[in-house]
Amino acid sequence: MILDTNALSAIVDGDAGIEPHLKRARVVAIPVVVLGEYRFGILQSKRRARHEEWLREYLNLYRILSVDLETSQFYAELRLELKRAGTPIPSNDLWIAALGRQHGLPVLSRDLHFDFVSGLHRVSW
Repeated sequence: MILDTNALSAIVDGDAGIEPHLKRARVVAIPVVVLGEYRFGILQSKRRARHEEWLREYLNLYRILSVDLETSQFYAELRLELKRAGTPIPSNDLWIAALGRQHGLPVLSRDLHFDFVSGLHRVSW
């Protein structure tokens, strides 16, 4: 399972509703794109120290997904599909969806626009 930024935030904030999904996942991965978004958010947070501490303590428990040459092909194809369908999604979420397709993993997110991506399963809590 791939975490979207809102899922990562929910984990860090201790949202109990997310726990059953994490327990069922064979792997829980965080894309570098999500880490960038999350770190941008915590730079502006009043609880910055707490969030940075969580990253230092727990980040190593997750598989980190980097964007590579293969991901770029998935991204390009997905972006064209969504453009032709008239259902574009935010750029960072395109990269997250491309990684989901590439690795055959669902995305844990509350963002409904992931539902526009064929072949990608979105899980919500």
